[in-house]
Amino acid sequence: MKRIALDLHYLPCLEYFAVMGEVEEVFLFPGDYYTRQSYFNRAEILLANKVHTLSVPIQGRRPRVPLGEVRIDYGQKWALTHLRGIQSGYGKAPFFEYFFPYFEEVISRQERFLWDLNFNLLTICLKLLRRPVKVTVQHQGAIPADVVDFRGLIVPSGSFLDRPFYQEVPYGQIFGLDFVPNLSILDGLFCLGPETGSLLVKSQKKREQ
Repeated sequence: MKRIALDLHYLPCLEYFAVMGEVEEVFLFPGDYYTRQSYFNRAEILLANKVHTLSVPIQGRRPRVPLGEVRIDYGQKWALTHLRGIQSGYGKAPFFEYFFPYFEEVISRQERFLWDLNFNLLTICLKLLRRPVKVTVQHQGAIPADVVDFRGLIVPSGSFLDRPFYQEVPYGQIFGLDFVPNLSILDGLFCLGPETGSLLVKSQKKREQ
């Protein structure tokens, strides 16, 4: 696969980047409609003794809102809460001091639209992973015929065990004796730094050609 279509997630999980594999181009679609209980506004990190969900509050609950038009609710001090949670979970991680400023700057920017926040965070993640993937935002038109469509497959309601993308490859985490798989890419980056890319390669499930 050279080109794929994905949903845009908030601080995506390891599975999300494992899907990319060796692809050259990823298509994103801001015209797709927002659905509740998705990774568009949530991510999971590891705190002491528990997995914690970071959730970005959005304005309203109107049906059939295009992803590109979903506004962030700044009536809640979510950005400060997220940054403090990330610091609490990963402040002692080996690569925290190197990578945290990138995410802090973007999250503190107060983007009006969640799409813009997520896109900027994805750009940072790809940069830190040293993945030269071309990201194409498809505003109009049908998905190109040669693009493999993975939209709607990576969702919180399912398990990565039932999907053909990611397999658990343990690495040293900050908390707990038992490894917690498929957390936000933050977990890999802060714990492994430049080795996160190699981890993602090992984490790809072998698929039938």
